[in-house]
Amino acid sequence: MNNMTDLEKYYNKFNEEKRLTSRQGQVEFLTSMRYIHECINKVLDGSKTCSDNGSIKILDVGAGTGRYSVALCDEGYDVSAVELVAYNLGILKSKNSGVKAYKGNALNLKRFEDDSFDITLVFGPMYHLHDYEDKCKALKEAYRVTKSGGYILVAYCMNEYSVLTYAFKEKHIKESINGKMLDENFKVKAGGNELYDVMRTEDIDRVNDMVRANGCGIARYKIIAADGAATYMRQMLRSLDDDEFEMFLKYHYATCERLDLIGASWHTVDILKVNK
Repeated sequence: MNNMTDLEKYYNKFNEEKRLTSRQGQVEFLTSMRYIHECINKVLDGSKTCSDNGSIKILDVGAGTGRYSVALCDEGYDVSAVELVAYNLGILKSKNSGVKAYKGNALNLKRFEDDSFDITLVFGPMYHLHDYEDKCKALKEAYRVTKSGGYILVAYCMNEYSVLTYAFKEKHIKESINGKMLDENFKVKAGGNELYDVMRTEDIDRVNDMVRANGCGIARYKIIAADGAATYMRQMLRSLDDDEFEMFLKYHYATCERLDLIGASWHTVDILKVNK
């Protein structure tokens, strides 16, 4: 986004720490962790040198308050984190974990050398980068610092959830159309939301194609609906007992890779394997 001060003001008020501890937030967090571990295991299986947790190096770009960084560090992995918003970074550092945390942004990871990490998480930056060029720059930086055979996990916010909730459920559809926030195909226009940029799966494909055209060897391993139906069912999820919630998680895990459901999720994670 053009004015990063607006982003900092937003996160100074938004409770990022609490978001992933709600029931619907747990679905996103647990699902993302499930696939992070899957990628870690793929790296370990394909490596002749990685033999324990500590040998896996993870970079969390746009780490927020460290929900993922700290959890992975507590599991014994070597974790570095980059966060733009000073308020969030302060919370991360206050947890006194072993995470090596730095202030910075996804467009410039110059403090890190090429091929430094086995796993790179880009879980926040793409939400707020409105230009394809900036999205590509962030992904190219993630590619640069990730080892061949490693994985980049990139999260996006999706168009249909935004339209269904803000435009229709919250009854902003007329002003969204008349104010030219939406085009005739109900796609949120670039800059339609000053803070968030939302995508469709074909937009994610476009970013990947642009990065590959710049000589970056990335191939999709999987794309998943990180929260799927959970964000539409917040009140219902809160009413479930623990056993029922566990069954919902099992349902979500069984369906989150279905391509016919990806676009309706609020958060989608594109998992890319690096080949250099």
